[in-house]
Amino acid sequence: MFSEYDQKTKNYSGKRGILYTEIMLPSHAPPEYANRETLWNSVEAVEKQWNAQLARRFVLALPKEVPPEQYPQMVRDYCEKQFVSKGMIADFAIHDPAPPGHNVHCHVMLTLRAMDETGKWLPKSRKVYDLDENGERIRLPSGNWKSHKEDTVDWNDQKYAEIWRQGWADTVNRYLEAAGRSERLDLRSYERQGLDVIPTVHMGPAVVQMERRGIQTNIGNLNRDIKAANQMLSAIRKTIRSLLDWVGELIQAEKELLKEEAASTDLGVLLNDYLNQRKAERSDWSWFGQQKGDLKDLKDVARAVVYLQQHKISTLEQLNTVLSGVKQKASQAHTGMRKAEKRMKDIAGIQNAVAVCREQKPVHDKYLKIGWKKRQAAFAESHQEELKAYNKAYRYLKKQHVDLNVNLDALEAEHGKLQSDHADFARQLEQVQAELKPLNEIHYWVSQVLGPEKVEIGNPPEKKFSVLKQIKDSQKESAKTDERHQQEQDVER
Repeated sequence: MFSEYDQKTKNYSGKRGILYTEIMLPSHAPPEYANRETLWNSVEAVEKQWNAQLARRFVLALPKEVPPEQYPQMVRDYCEKQFVSKGMIADFAIHDPAPPGHNVHCHVMLTLRAMDETGKWLPKSRKVYDLDENGERIRLPSGNWKSHKEDTVDWNDQKYAEIWRQGWADTVNRYLEAAGRSERLDLRSYERQGLDVIPTVHMGPAVVQMERRGIQTNIGNLNRDIKAANQMLSAIRKTIRSLLDWVGELIQAEKELLKEEAASTDLGVLLNDYLNQRKAERSDWSWFGQQKGDLKDLKDVARAVVYLQQHKISTLEQLNTVLSGVKQKASQAHTGMRKAEKRMKDIAGIQNAVAVCREQKPVHDKYLKIGWKKRQAAFAESHQEELKAYNKAYRYLKKQHVDLNVNLDALEAEHGKLQSDHADFARQLEQVQAELKPLNEIHYWVSQVLGPEKVEIGNPPEKKFSVLKQIKDSQKESAKTDERHQQEQDVER
């Protein structure tokens, strides 16, 4: 394409992986703007400031769960609703870089000026005079009237960042549903979704390339640790929630039972009942099978009994207290991990930003030394990517309250200390998982005593009784067993 601005031809014929391109015009736009060269030459011609912003550009990640042939229509639907219907021109290109299907995405460029009904570009802003309490214009000491600028359109309002993101999520989810997929896109942060999940760190193309070549990086290692921690935390939370719900249900059932009978749910008694129940179920087995089964059950239950004795647990209330303590341990370890991961993320970001600034500093310094605006603008045009990378990295350093003179050795030492702390917290979570194992076994065995559901294939499921009835039945059965044993002893005497 030929650029009238600098009288040069821009050659993009070597661009790989272009699947589809399209320019979408509002109804009042000149038809010739459907040609990319004509459109952007017109945009450049109307801008008079050397540093004027020509377009808004962003990238849409396309889901691989949607059939690729639907990508153009999906992007078209989104751009029409969010941009073209408001008066913007949308120029988009769908890319599928190597390897195919790995990172399909769409680049979207939007015009920033509105058009009148004849297709003429309108000003971005207009001059508005300030008025006093009487509605009169205010004169300044210089003799000029006090005024300010107002945008002619609100497309630059920050509220649209949220609106456009949500619009893309809605569009993708509609196509996912039509494709019969269960996945859904949610562009809110984990915190806004109410999920207690640690987010991973954006790696960027340079780090991704290093990781693909087998070179481990601080950010890559951090993300691997975060993913492992999230999996462990998810399993721990699920187990604790299940156990607490189960114990709470049993405690409530026990309270109801105590109103009717002077009885108590002793965990040791229930585990013993489980052994008796399992032994009765094997009454028609061979002698060897019965002995082998009894020995295995005895070993399993013995572990649970030892755990209960070591932790001085005999009642459901005491078990509930222990579970709450385990939950608190997991929460404390999780909080420590999050703090360490956040700081490690900041350190990795600072290290990357310093590297980028130092790499692009010669270009930035040369740009600042150019005294003539036109020469400076031409230099900026030919070094857009370098200057953009430098400014982005420099802004990040300012946000972190550091500069290019930051002590990288001290940061690396701090990062190492944080990694050690993070490993300690991970070991604490592993200990929590180990503590939950015998509690899970107790849950299983006690549930078996209180009446597990036995459903045979092809038969309708039996009626599920309440925990209260299960406890009653278990205690009645235990009382009958004790009575039979007493009668047998009386007969022997």
